[in-house]
Amino acid sequence: MAPSKIKNFFFKKRAEAKLKLGIAGPGRKLNSEAPPPPSKASSSKQKDAYIPPKRSELSAEAKAAANAALARFEGKDKKEFNTSLAAIRAQVRKELEAEKKSKEAGHSSEHETPEQDTAGEAARQDYAVRGVFFRCPMIGDEILPYKEWKGRIREFLYEQLAADRGLTACLIIYNCNPKDKAEVCIETLAKCIENIVNNPSEEKYKKIRMTNRMFCDKIKVCEGSLDFLHAAGFVEIELDNEPHLIWSEDNIDPECSLEVLLEALKAAEPIPVELDRNLQVLLPSQVRRHNLPPDFFRISPEEIKREQQARTEALEQAQILKTKAMREREELRTINRYKFSLIRVRFPNGVYLQGTFSVYDKLGQVYEFVQSCLMHESAEFSLVSPGGLKFDHQEDLDKSLYDLRLVPTVVFNFTYENESKNLTEFLKEEMMLLIQSF
Repeated sequence: MAPSKIKNFFFKKRAEAKLKLGIAGPGRKLNSEAPPPPSKASSSKQKDAYIPPKRSELSAEAKAAANAALARFEGKDKKEFNTSLAAIRAQVRKELEAEKKSKEAGHSSEHETPEQDTAGEAARQDYAVRGVFFRCPMIGDEILPYKEWKGRIREFLYEQLAADRGLTACLIIYNCNPKDKAEVCIETLAKCIENIVNNPSEEKYKKIRMTNRMFCDKIKVCEGSLDFLHAAGFVEIELDNEPHLIWSEDNIDPECSLEVLLEALKAAEPIPVELDRNLQVLLPSQVRRHNLPPDFFRISPEEIKREQQARTEALEQAQILKTKAMREREELRTINRYKFSLIRVRFPNGVYLQGTFSVYDKLGQVYEFVQSCLMHESAEFSLVSPGGLKFDHQEDLDKSLYDLRLVPTVVFNFTYENESKNLTEFLKEEMMLLIQSF
């Protein structure tokens, strides 16, 4: 039943809190056994030694990315394109030959620097990806833009108020208000409840004048705050021609207590949404699309245009050689414009695998993403940058895409390693069937 999702959210938070405090027993984790502690010997390996990524089992995140892509494929009209593997492979060979001839003729096929194109429908058709999408397992299986999920989350929470008013109100406060206002509201509400719990005989803590400035500025302004107070035992009445909230233990919601509500209020967090990888398998001709949609940027199109114009004018005026420090500052200014990174992996057979990542995702998550799509999931492989830099050491896998400057786009070359070098098959057949015209 839907109300159980609210309770399960808080049960999970309580269990996680116990784990963090070390009071849930040694080595225990939710629904799984704890992994063995990392070996100190592994950290002392030589830096130039190849350390294959761990591929014993795919993470839930990687599996979800692959399953979501296949689900989208199942929902499309397959009559629009030829899905036979033979036809797809023939098309890939044809495009590789055309690409080779183009290079021999002296035409550059390098990818242009991605920009936010704002020229309307024509630009949208030229986007490398249609947007940034998310999943929210707590609420449903849909894959939607973040703004749509915020609306869905709000609707979901208000639907649960009748069944779990107190707990749901805690989540409404945190999810349906600006973060700064929500934090002030939670702190103030917690103080009100703590005063009653710690001073049960003090009548002054059981009455709140609703015209009080503190109440209006810190509590009433937030969605969910009055629902929380009603669940905690407060009722609205008129005293001296002014509205008041009066507390009584008899008015506390059944199956609840002030202690439970206080704990839930402090444990409330945003309902998590997970970035969908928007997995796509592309032909060589399709990777020529390089423009990124507005969702990838931290700033608006107008701000980007002003920034680009100012930079151009500064360069024209300066006309000086850049120092290393100047180049690094400019690089940081560029990558700081982005929230997401578009990762493409080129396989030796000419096919590309594409996925969307947060700039703070670790490179190890990219490896897991690629692994989830391989015909031979246990095979050892490396991802190599266009400049020939191989990202395959554990220290690389633990770094974020931002730290490795793999923002806003990068095209890796895929290569098998060690005993897997003789393998000639790459993506799973069901992944190859994702190739389509769009």
